[in-house]
Amino acid sequence: MAERVFNVLFLCTGNSGRSILAESILRKLGSDRFAVFSAGSHPKSALNPFALKVLERLEYPTEGLRSKSWDEFAAPGAPTMDFVFTLCDDAANEACPVWPGQPMTAHWGIEDPAAVEGTDIEKETAFNTAARYVRNRIGAFVVLPLKSLDKLSLTAKLREIGTLEGASKPRPEVA
Repeated sequence: MAERVFNVLFLCTGNSGRSILAESILRKLGSDRFAVFSAGSHPKSALNPFALKVLERLEYPTEGLRSKSWDEFAAPGAPTMDFVFTLCDDAANEACPVWPGQPMTAHWGIEDPAAVEGTDIEKETAFNTAARYVRNRIGAFVVLPLKSLDKLSLTAKLREIGTLEGASKPRPEVA
């Protein structure tokens, strides 16, 4: 019997940087265990070129990535999410849609690399740093024994992952 595939949604406001990094990284690291999506409350018209450059350099998949609204995943017929992670403080503080299936949620805030001003090297460095922080969180997530943890323990572990190095300002979790 095939192992269950978990649906994971990464959220940011613009869905052009951090959530795109997370979607791509988890696609590669958890390809057989997770169906991965990303979205934003106010999606940009295009992906951040530095996000794509970093993903390509690190050999993460970029095919099919696009900025999209979180409304796509709250609509009838959308995949039922098992996990929803916010990566930016703005999205975490917005009123999210009601997700069918009551997915487990956690805030894995990382400072916005797109907010960095300066040279292209400084901007790319910011995206490299964000990708490293995202990769560390996803690495901790994919090794969790999802089937053997009760919901309370799993919720605690997911929230703990959000406090790893590079965490943006803390956000009070909702029970």
